[in-house]
Amino acid sequence: MGLKMRIHALLHVPFEGLAHIGTWARQHGHAVSSTRFFQCDRLPALDQVDFLIIMGGPMSIHDEDFFPWLIEEKQWIAQAIQAGKPVLGICLGAQLIASVLGAKVYRNRCKEIGWFPVRKMPLVSETPLTDWLPTALETFHWHGETFDLPAGAVHLAASAACHNQAFLYDQRVMGLQFHLETTPESASLLLTHCADDLQPGGEYVQTGREIQEKAEHFSRINHVMENLLARFAAAVIPAMRYH
Repeated sequence: MGLKMRIHALLHVPFEGLAHIGTWARQHGHAVSSTRFFQCDRLPALDQVDFLIIMGGPMSIHDEDFFPWLIEEKQWIAQAIQAGKPVLGICLGAQLIASVLGAKVYRNRCKEIGWFPVRKMPLVSETPLTDWLPTALETFHWHGETFDLPAGAVHLAASAACHNQAFLYDQRVMGLQFHLETTPESASLLLTHCADDLQPGGEYVQTGREIQEKAEHFSRINHVMENLLARFAAAVIPAMRYH
């Protein structure tokens, strides 16, 4: 029986959970816990976390007046990084990581919602936490903000609408602006709860029909997510404390 991780997720809204990440974790027997900020959950002690995953949400990292828990969340993420924890941030999660590492987070020049390709940066050195990403991949997006790269981070991917799509910091902290975990079910929840984002006329904003009709895309990105999670596990499990 292999070693198992204690995965902890930071969740910001009830309609944006782990999606396929949760499926992968269950299939591999990893323990999953979560802090649901929308339910005022308390954050755990860092020694109870092996792998931190920070999910997305419709708010901005700057919305501390409306969501005061963002202040504590940022402090805790910074502590987790300082403690040497492996961290994966997705969309808002990537922006939170970039912010706590000292980078600027701001409105992107346009919204990017739907299926659009990202391209791997050509000079990225192949390591266990960079070789999971294909040269080009049509991924799922739902964001209106972006980030500068943190100092010392490796730029992994870009898209036509958003230059900074992914980065790796210290070979264990990764931010993805795009989504690889999305399933048809989780996409439907976004379409229900964030329909106001789908304003017509945006160059990089697809309709709900365009998003849902590409059913084969979901399994494709989920497979890439599995590859990424497997590499995280292989890279960090030997150094972790298990129970």
